[in-house]
Amino acid sequence: MKIVHVIPGSGGSFYCGNCLRDSKYYSSIKALGHDVLKVPMYLPLFSHEKDNDHVPVFYGAVSLYLRQTYPFFKKAPKWFDNMLNTRPVLKQAAKMAGSTRARGLEEMTISMLLGEKGKQAEELEKMTRWLEEHFRPDVIHLSNALLLGLAGRLKTRLGAPVVCSLQDEDVWVDVMSEASREAIWKLMSEKAEDVAAFVSVSHYFTKLMKEKVKLEDNKVHTLHLGVDPADYTYINSAEKERAIGFLSRMNECNGLDILADAFILLKKEMKNHDVRLYVSGGHTGDDHQFIKKQKKKINQAGVGSDVIFLENFENEHRHIFFERVSLLSVPVRNGEAFGIYLTEAMASGIPVVQPHLGAFPEIIETTGGGLTCGENTPQNLAGALDKVLGNKKLLEEMSLKARKGIEEKFNINIQAEKLMDIYQGLL
Repeated sequence: MKIVHVIPGSGGSFYCGNCLRDSKYYSSIKALGHDVLKVPMYLPLFSHEKDNDHVPVFYGAVSLYLRQTYPFFKKAPKWFDNMLNTRPVLKQAAKMAGSTRARGLEEMTISMLLGEKGKQAEELEKMTRWLEEHFRPDVIHLSNALLLGLAGRLKTRLGAPVVCSLQDEDVWVDVMSEASREAIWKLMSEKAEDVAAFVSVSHYFTKLMKEKVKLEDNKVHTLHLGVDPADYTYINSAEKERAIGFLSRMNECNGLDILADAFILLKKEMKNHDVRLYVSGGHTGDDHQFIKKQKKKINQAGVGSDVIFLENFENEHRHIFFERVSLLSVPVRNGEAFGIYLTEAMASGIPVVQPHLGAFPEIIETTGGGLTCGENTPQNLAGALDKVLGNKKLLEEMSLKARKGIEEKFNINIQAEKLMDIYQGLL
């Protein structure tokens, strides 16, 4: 079967769960013997990616923004547009402030959902024509529902059913103005008619998106994310130094400040003098002041020597991070649809401690490889971290359950076969 995955990229500037999810499915589906193509949008997928250079980055973020914001750029010569869409320029743009910020992009989000009737109709035609000429798929898989504006044109011209993943669309939409939110959810609901099947990453998010987008029950499949256990070295956390890890984009939304406050409590009031904190996951220009504030707070508390910020987080650097860490926590303020960092950590034998929000309880209960700490406060988080780190037997048991849970419940090779069954059902 020939499958195309249309994936918005992050340019490698920060840990992108959606990019990672799609790339892991790509590898597993290829291993099953199918022909799969990754088509990046906006930005390149990862900073290190070399095997996808033959595929253009469609809807280049720089030219897209300039054309939407400044009408006179619509008449810019083709050579200028091509220059803006080169991978080096796009990767540099990914590091800049506002490159992945929803607020301020309401008009563009709506225009994208309008598809061939939006301001980016020319880009949609470029993508469609390129696929017609280079890779006519049997199935088209969109990375998220913000891309639903592509579905109608791609389905009609390429004659293939469209599948759409559902993961954290609410995080993007719900920070916008009320009028924009209503318009976007309404447009998504209308454009959902062009999609043959939706694949949600958790039962929690399936329920949420059915309500927001008015999706039919028989169109939505729940398929938990997975990783390949063979890609991760298992080390029981009870055998490591006591170290907490944070792996996600370093920003307020993901609760780095909550973890920093919890770590200070853990060190100063709960007397865990030997515990260290490793922070990784990257950032954009929008996050610089926030990170600077956290570092200042940590240093003023006198625990700066025990907090290590790791700039590199891709490939081998992430595995080095997992070797050092014995417990992971990413206290996302409003929860998440999934959180693939949890499965990466658990595959490495690292238990997780998360707030009782979003899909976190669902994932932790399924594996037994961690615990939830109730309300998302530094005090609750510090107490839960102390409970696990202070009980070596509990840490050992959770570490074993974490790895076993990934092998049995969140194995990408098993999930890829289930995804293929969904594709086959549409054909």
